[in-house]
Formats: sequence, C-alpha cells, structure tokens
Amino acid sequence: MGAYDAELGAAVERAQQGDDEGFAIAYRLVQPGLIGYVRGLVGDDAEDVASDAWLEISRDLGRFRGDGAGFRGWTATIARHRALDHLRRQKRRPRTSVLEQDMLEMPGGHDTAAAALEKLSTEQALELIGSLPREQAEAVLLRVVVGLDGPASARVLGKRAGAVRTAAYRGLKGLAEHLTRAGAGGVTPGVRRTLKDET
Repeated sequence: MGAYDAELGAAVERAQQGDDEGFAIAYRLVQPGLIGYVRGLVGDDAEDVASDAWLEISRDLGRFRGDGAGFRGWTATIARHRALDHLRRQKRRPRTSVLEQDMLEMPGGHDTAAAALEKLSTEQALELIGSLPREQAEAVLLRVVVGLDGPASARVLGKRAGAVRTAAYRGLKGLAEHLTRAGAGGVTPGVRRTLKDET
C-alpha cells in the first residue's frame, strides 16, 4: 500500500493545515474500508456510526501524528470505539455477515486466502468471514478490509500484536482450508454465523 499510503499521508498533512480538499481526499481514501469495517460490526447502522467517527476524526485531526498507514489505524480505532459504544447502547454483539461490496475492493491483496476471498462473490466471502470465531473475524476484517498490518490491528483492538497476528493467521488459514475443500466454488450451506452468535 505504499503509493496509497503516501497519497493519504500527504492529504492528511494538508488537512491538518486547514486544506478542505486535503481532508476530502483523505476521506475518499479511507471511507470505503472504514465503512466496510464498521458495517461488519454494527450492520445497517454503519452509516450513522461512521458519521459519528468522522466527526471525532475531524475534531481531533490536529492531534494526529503519523503517516498514511498510521492514519488508517487511527481512524479504525476511533470507528471501532464508536461502533462498540453503539452496540453497548443497543446491547448487541458485533457481527460480520452484512458488509458492503466495496470492502473487498480496497487496495492491496495480503495473501492467498485474502486474494481468494476477493475472487468469491461478496456474499460468499462474507459468509466465510462471518463463520469465523469473533477474534479471528475482526482480525481478518482489519487486515483485508482496512488493510492494517499486525501491529496496527493490535492497536485498534487493544491487544498484543502477536495475538492479533495469530488470530488473523488462523482465520485466513481456516478460510483457505475451507476454500480448498470447497474448490473455491461456493460456500457450504449453513456456514453463515455472525459475531453475535459468538458469546
């Protein structure tokens, strides 16, 4: 994600200097992955939660320090906090089965399983991600949808980088094994399960 993050970093720097166009570019680059990630947590309320997150992002932008990759992680952390606040108010658990098409169209493929997910229909890919245990599903969402590495994902989730890398690895490995068994031709009926089911 080198050129993508370089463009994002430059846009954020301009936005921090009061350039509205810089902020618009940063928003355009980050919003597809961010809305996909939030939708994976809160479902149909994603637009409202993402709007709340962007209000906080714009308010606190002057305090952000880092590059484009750091900005993606910072915005994902804010969005996750807003999503979890929303779920607490509604007393619901995060879920991963109702994401948008654009979440699978983010720049960069990370490995064979992630690349295979992108070749499946959106519904099939989301059913597979939704079938994972909660920690693995969220780690995969942060890696594939938002494009964060292990340390950045760990900061978003408030966990050790090794634990998040392991969760993402296990999740992607499980997805790859399922795809191999299924011949990447489809999702086994009944595989759908949401994070809400993981208590």
